[in-house]
This record gives sequence, C-alpha cells and structure tokens, in this order.
Amino acid sequence: MKGLELCLRIYPAVLRFRLRAKPKRKKTAVKKRKKRSSFGVTLFFYTVFVLFIFGIFFSGWFFLTDSGSNLRFMMADTLITTQHRDWAKYLIGSEELEKRVNRYWAQFDQYAEIKDKTLSTQPVTAKPIVQKPLVEVEPISGSNFKGYLLIVNDPKALRIAVPGKAGKGEKVSSMVQRLGAVAGVNAGGFVDPEWKGNGFQPTGLVMSGGKIFYNDGGMNTPNHIVGIDKEGRMVAGKYTPNELLKMGVQEAVTFAPKFIVNGVGLIKNQADGWGIAPRTSMAQKEDGTIMFAIIDGRQPGYSIGATLYDIQKIFLEHGAITAANLDGGSSTVLVKDNKIVNKPSSEYGERYLPTAWLVFDDPKKGGQIKNIWQGLDPSKIDPSKW
Repeated sequence: MKGLELCLRIYPAVLRFRLRAKPKRKKTAVKKRKKRSSFGVTLFFYTVFVLFIFGIFFSGWFFLTDSGSNLRFMMADTLITTQHRDWAKYLIGSEELEKRVNRYWAQFDQYAEIKDKTLSTQPVTAKPIVQKPLVEVEPISGSNFKGYLLIVNDPKALRIAVPGKAGKGEKVSSMVQRLGAVAGVNAGGFVDPEWKGNGFQPTGLVMSGGKIFYNDGGMNTPNHIVGIDKEGRMVAGKYTPNELLKMGVQEAVTFAPKFIVNGVGLIKNQADGWGIAPRTSMAQKEDGTIMFAIIDGRQPGYSIGATLYDIQKIFLEHGAITAANLDGGSSTVLVKDNKIVNKPSSEYGERYLPTAWLVFDDPKKGGQIKNIWQGLDPSKIDPSKW
C-alpha cells in the first residue's frame, strides 16, 4: 500500500512536468524557424545590396572609362555582324549605331580603292601540283577561337558553284558531292529576310566560268568583289561588271572588305576588326597559293569567334599579299572529302546558300555548273519562299 500511495503521489508531479516541458519545446522550434527566416531575409537583402553596388561600379566602368567603352563597342560591332544588328543600339544608341555602320562601309570603300600592284604587273605562277597536294587543311587557333586554314595550291582549280535547282539555295556539302569537288567553302552573301531566307538570291554579282550568272545592278554599277581572274590571280576591291569582264575575271562573288593589299594589312587594331564572329575569308600568296580561313564561333567553351584583325594576322604570318572577307556567321562551313570539317554555328546546321568556292581536281567537272538565274528578274525573286 505504501508503494501504491508513493506512486500516486509521484505521478501527478511527473505529469505536470511533462505538460510544462512540451510548450517549451514548441517555443524553441518557433524561435529557430524565426531565426532561419530572419537570416534568409537578411542574406537576400545583403545580396541585392552587393549586386546594386556592383552594378553601379560596373556601369560607371562600362560607360565612362576607355577600357569599358572599348569592350562596349566591341560587343556592338559583334552584334552588327549578326542577324540582330538592331540590338547594338542598347549598347551605343541608335544614332551611334547608324554612324558606326556608315563608317565601316566608308572604310571598306576606302580599302577597295587601294590598287593591288601585284595584280597589274605580273601573272601568278602556281606551284606544280606534283610537288604538293591540291588541297591541305591546317588547324588554326587564337585566344578566343578555333578554326581551319584550307590551302589550295593551284588557284585555277577553284570555281564558283551555285545551286542545282532554281528557287532554293543548296548546302555546300551537297554542292561538293553533286559536282564531284574535292573541297568547298561558303562564298558570297545573300538576301535573308527575317533571317529565314531560302538562300537562293545572292547580293550583288556572281560570276562563274568567266560568265555573269547574276547581277542585281547595271553593267556599270560597282560592287565589292572577291574573285579570281584567268591567270589565277585573286581580285578584290570595287569593280563594275564591265571592268571585271575586261580584266578576264572568271570567278567572283560580292562581299567586303578587302583587308590585305600588296602584303600590307589595312586593319590597324582589334577595335577596327568588325567585332567577334564566325568568319570565312580568302587570301593569296605571291606564288599563287590560295588560302581560306574558316573560323568557328558563337560556341562558348569551344570557339567564340575572331575579328578581321585576327584573320589578317594569320594570313600575314602565312605570307598573304592579298586578302578579303567572305560571308561568315551561320554560313561559315568547310567541306572536304564529302565531310564537314568545322562546327557551323547555325542552330539548324549547315545553311542553304547561293554560292560556294569549290576545288576541282579535274577542270572538266566545273562545266557541270549551270546558271540557275538565267532569265529570272532579280526584283521578282522571293527569297523567303521555300
């Protein structure tokens, strides 16, 4: 009995203790949750504050210092070379964007006026093909880019190819396979409405086999030209179709700028290199060897792209005396032995194009290239219709 009485006396005390202990535990949990919540809010506001301060300092550097402005204009130039040129106005303003584009074209015209002395004084003597392979591919790279140099040891093996069917462009790989070429790269520009063009309508002039395939102007309308004459000499600059015929130019497309003349680079620094982008450019050495630089871009972690100053440096290191730019960006592609060598930047893969530079081991194969624009009125072509 005494034991039972003792238990009955102790139980209420234990019960009271447990009832008191539970609320204390709840209060502790609430306090912990409040502390965690308070810490999270504090961290958030500290982060916002730090980002705000960083944004102020970055904006001041980006817009008010020379180094920041150099980066800003480089970014604007990069956008100018893409399909989203208008976006550059958010970096430099609409008025400055227009001025910058006009300045570039004025600069390109100025480059085009510089006469190539080697072109007017002596024909090219190509190295015998037996001593070297017809084409060679050499990897090239820089701090922000990777790409390839396509070396063509006989300039007379080059032809401008065009699509096999009217109404739509053709992939360079398809042209190479269809015509039996050894290698090919993209060539001239084309009308590309809303950046979804079918690749059928070129801009400016197209010549193949010594004949004018396409001309959206008059016979005395000058165009920026990249081509090769009957002696195998590279022609670059601004010429009318009549002038090109008199000069004996065989293959040509329209693009710009010419940036190496008489072995001298015309682009003075990176800031004048027309932004960072995938590139295709063409050059010639004194012995007649043709070089194409194919640079990949817009692929972080692999290759961002190159400026024309970067390309100029590579060409000069390889002995170029003449060089000019070709269409680049999403069009840039190198095909050899029916395989795409580089990594095109287009999200849709290889693009449909109106022109390509093809290399033939047998000149007779070039005779298969037919003029698909013959009889067509350039003003009536719908470049957006697939």
